[in-house]
Amino acid sequence: MLNVEILREDFPILKRAVQEGSLLAYLDSTATSQKPLAVIDAMNEYYRRSNSNIHRGVHTLAEEATALYEAARDRITKFINAVSAREIIYTRNTTESINLVAYSWGRSHLKSGDVVILTEMEHHSNLVPWQMLQSELGIRLEFIPVTEEGLLDLDAYRILLERKPKLVSFTHMSNVLGTINPVAEVATLAHSVGAMVLVDGAQSVPHLPVDVQALDVDFYAFSAHKMCGPTGIGILYGKEEWLVAMPPFLGGGDMIKEVHLHSFKANSLPHKWEAGTPAIAEAVGFGAAVDYLSKIGMEEIQTHEHAMTEYALDRLVEIPGVKVLGPTAEKKGGVVAFTVNGIHPHDVAQILDRDGIAIRAGHHCAQPLHEKFGIPASSRASFYFYNTAEEVDRLVAGIYKVKELFG
Repeated sequence: MLNVEILREDFPILKRAVQEGSLLAYLDSTATSQKPLAVIDAMNEYYRRSNSNIHRGVHTLAEEATALYEAARDRITKFINAVSAREIIYTRNTTESINLVAYSWGRSHLKSGDVVILTEMEHHSNLVPWQMLQSELGIRLEFIPVTEEGLLDLDAYRILLERKPKLVSFTHMSNVLGTINPVAEVATLAHSVGAMVLVDGAQSVPHLPVDVQALDVDFYAFSAHKMCGPTGIGILYGKEEWLVAMPPFLGGGDMIKEVHLHSFKANSLPHKWEAGTPAIAEAVGFGAAVDYLSKIGMEEIQTHEHAMTEYALDRLVEIPGVKVLGPTAEKKGGVVAFTVNGIHPHDVAQILDRDGIAIRAGHHCAQPLHEKFGIPASSRASFYFYNTAEEVDRLVAGIYKVKELFG
């Protein structure tokens, strides 16, 4: 069992009093997590002692900065059990990682009429890049349906596979429903018909153990800021054979081996994919975040969040007029999206904020999923290892206050 109270001491922001002195109850980690001192201090130390550009200089600071940047990549490699650091590409975020695949692999491998399978629960980041290719190349998008329970309809998926898709791209864990999808099973079925597999891991890598070799996916995307790291940096994991074969995404410095007036040769992996000066301090912070999570233990984090989710679901169902989206606790991560009958989610969130309770309201960049369930928006509470049952109780009390205010 995690000692949550001790862990909370690592997060200065959790001691903040907001809105008329109410202590912050941060229930929005699905949007972005809070940052521990270990990450903040690592980034500050880099700027204080080792700030320099990387890969280009031979002076002490340049060598120190390069070592820190690449050491973080090595730790991320181990964190998701990639075969090699050559398969770990720094990007700005999950969105850029998915766009990289769409731009490079998609534009060089897809043509008019080719099928790409997505799901109805996707974040816009895993919808819009493929819609852009649909407009540009004439590819066909098909969607695995989501059941009323909030699960993927795998029988319908097997039927879609008869259309011989070139790619299956889907989220590991829904940022609205919390559903944890059976990645290995979906990937095996996709590979059986010759399709590539891309997984949006933005919500999974921060919250549960991920082993990309065991999952056997071709690409896997995630962001630092949702896993105690800084904003502005993410990862694309790709199997080496594909990253070598794909044309570069961006051109410029550092992604080249040599350049002439009329030609260039791309650099070796992973540098082929990292044009220009990268987010060096953010990579240092990313490495510190991975160290921090590894020390806690991803299994322990997942266990705590499951207990939090189970408790939250039990408490929320007692409130008249509250409807929770998604499956039961054993099939989901630490995300509880809900509606309150007759009250707009934005009103719910604003009133809760008066008591220092931070949740998210809106369609959470998953507008088609909300359309599927016939609602314009939802309120969403999400949990991490630093949340407590007492904060869930505050959420429930706050919802009762919302209902009282609205009569």
